[in-house]
Amino acid sequence: MLLFFAAIGSAVNEDMREAQSLSFPLMMPIIFSVAMMGVVLKDPTGQAAVWGSIIPFTSPIVMMTRLPFGLGGAVPIWQLALSMVTLVAGFVFTTWFAGKIYRTGILMYGKKPSWKEMIRWAFRKN
Repeated sequence: MLLFFAAIGSAVNEDMREAQSLSFPLMMPIIFSVAMMGVVLKDPTGQAAVWGSIIPFTSPIVMMTRLPFGLGGAVPIWQLALSMVTLVAGFVFTTWFAGKIYRTGILMYGKKPSWKEMIRWAFRKN
């Protein structure tokens, strides 16, 4: 997630409202994960807890909420391993995606970017 914030920072100019409007969608998975902690604490083996600990954008918070309930009991080893693999894969993809946006966004001056424009920057062939 931090790399996405760096990509947004490279794409915006001095306008703080523009940066806030672009960063709000990035905050949603974090807010969702924190809100999901209550459900995970009540049922650490439930479907919401399992899927929340596998999806890369929510797994750091949800898996850390589940781990105190016991590795091997509430959190099977395969779920922990799958969570780590998807988190690493998500990190690699995020690094690639944010790097492409950063490379183009740092050179754009005076132009207000949108999410559509930044996605176009990421998938542009060079």
